[in-house]
Amino acid sequence: MLFRDYGKTGKKVSILGFGGMRFKSVNDTGECVAMMLDAAEAGVNYFDTAPGYMGTKSEHVFGEAFREFKKREIPFYSATKTFKTDESSIRQELDAQLRRLHVDCIDFYHVWCLTTLEDWEARKQSGVIDAFIKLKEEGLIRHICVSSHLIGDQIKGLLLEGVFEGVLFGYSAYNFNIREAAFDAIRKHRLGCVVMNPLGGGIIPQNTKVFDFIRTRDKETVVEGALRFIFSHDEINTALVGFGTREEVAQAVKAVQGYRRISPEEMTRMRDHIKESFRGLCTGCRYCDECPEGIPIPKFMDAYNHRLLYGKEQELLDRLRWHWDIPASIADSCVECELCEKLCTQHLPIQRRLKEIASAEKRKK
Repeated sequence: MLFRDYGKTGKKVSILGFGGMRFKSVNDTGECVAMMLDAAEAGVNYFDTAPGYMGTKSEHVFGEAFREFKKREIPFYSATKTFKTDESSIRQELDAQLRRLHVDCIDFYHVWCLTTLEDWEARKQSGVIDAFIKLKEEGLIRHICVSSHLIGDQIKGLLLEGVFEGVLFGYSAYNFNIREAAFDAIRKHRLGCVVMNPLGGGIIPQNTKVFDFIRTRDKETVVEGALRFIFSHDEINTALVGFGTREEVAQAVKAVQGYRRISPEEMTRMRDHIKESFRGLCTGCRYCDECPEGIPIPKFMDAYNHRLLYGKEQELLDRLRWHWDIPASIADSCVECELCEKLCTQHLPIQRRLKEIASAEKRKK
């Protein structure tokens, strides 16, 4: 395993991290713990979860794994998050998290899921910064971090405030350009940097022909190529993969074991291809799944990905019909309340896409 300094904290974290959002069998605690043990025994020491991942089941699984790590004297760092903003609510949630995770302190505690600067200002007004500082002084958290879905200069501005010791944000081989501005602030303040969705929430391994360009060696898999693209960014300390199975853990570990830095020329080639070919793919985080009209927006955005990836409207309609078994006409139920776009972590034009999907179905008829 390779390790990098987490900013200026003095902590060395594994270049591959374990994300707890995508367990395939979260109710099978034994299997999930076995997955985490596989990762830990391969050298992974950064383990990230959240209270909203599969309810609280992910944190419960992590707690059982952490107890096993302690028995076997396996070193690890815990990372989790909170949406709460006032001190009382944060303390109440943190207390429950410490009990679920079977730890006395959270190593990397995140202000969770900032999507707009207005959201950040509101949380500050509620006292989130002072609350986090007090928790750190009391030894209940070790490092103050943020999970951000801001893009461009907005994320740069957030990080330049000097509040945080580390940041977690989405970054992959197809959406790197919308968050690269963050690296200026990361370098300036020597922040820890962890990236989530390095495989695009499964988009990259599920579309190997489309992403074949990211391989730089003959026998390299697309998964290995995508992770090594991330590893070749010096500013990134950990690539956080949301693992579903033990096989996926083994694949990612292999990407580390065979890693060698990608040349600047290859990086330029890949970046140019990405900028020309991929814009606005949905990573399937499902934060938008709150439609008051009952539209299954994550499923529609997944289908729209197929239009972007393959350039054909029929691919979109086929995905809805054969994979999701839902009629495209449901998209016409949108009342343009904008809730989904406010919740979208990638700031996608969801309402416009729903209209396009409905129109595609009408044209077919």
